[in-house]
Amino acid sequence: MDENPQFAASAGAQLFEELMHFMPNGMTANAWAVKAGVSRTIWTDLRRHGNPSRRTLSKLLEAVGSSLAEFEALRVGEAPAPSGIKNGLAEAGRSWRAAPLAPVPLLATSLAGEWGETGSGVELHSIDRLRVVGEVERPTALAADAEAYAVTVAGESMWPRFRAGRRLLISPAAPVIMGDDVLVQLAGKRVLIKELVRRSADMVELRQFTPDVILGVEAAQFAAIHKIVGEAL
Repeated sequence: MDENPQFAASAGAQLFEELMHFMPNGMTANAWAVKAGVSRTIWTDLRRHGNPSRRTLSKLLEAVGSSLAEFEALRVGEAPAPSGIKNGLAEAGRSWRAAPLAPVPLLATSLAGEWGETGSGVELHSIDRLRVVGEVERPTALAADAEAYAVTVAGESMWPRFRAGRRLLISPAAPVIMGDDVLVQLAGKRVLIKELVRRSADMVELRQFTPDVILGVEAAQFAAIHKIVGEAL
């Protein structure tokens, strides 16, 4: 079944409304975007559709002294707001730290050629789930996800959203909706790291940015779709 566009729009509007609670008094929305280094195009798209990348969210929150982990924890109610928090932001001179969380395993990742015909430009990654090459900090939003893992971007196909060498946090448990960045598990160790455009019972449509390509993957060709919840700090 296709994604319900009304549901996606509603979820986006709710995310934007919750994000605006973090905007300090006396600062306009546009001033906030400028301070965070978010371009006019991205900011307009965020206000219209409520579908920012995790990197954009992180930049906006860091510009006002907060963090993506704090925003997600407050959204899903996984942790109470700290005593030093006012309107979602830490008051000056006060700090709060949660109990340390177990790190997320970083799996060995590499490029694995192209998807489809030779010359398609659609990058494939390969992930070795039996080879852990490191660990990354676990954000609060993944505190209850024992299956979460991290991978390293090995190519440039998702630039400017993800730069080569960035480490991405993956959550098998998180719900996936249209517009999310996802990791699609294919046969063997091969995976696609793309943006989810559309999903139906028969196939998924994915997008990569460099080169800009929309591709279809039939349901029989993949085993699972996992949500990319952000970049590891």
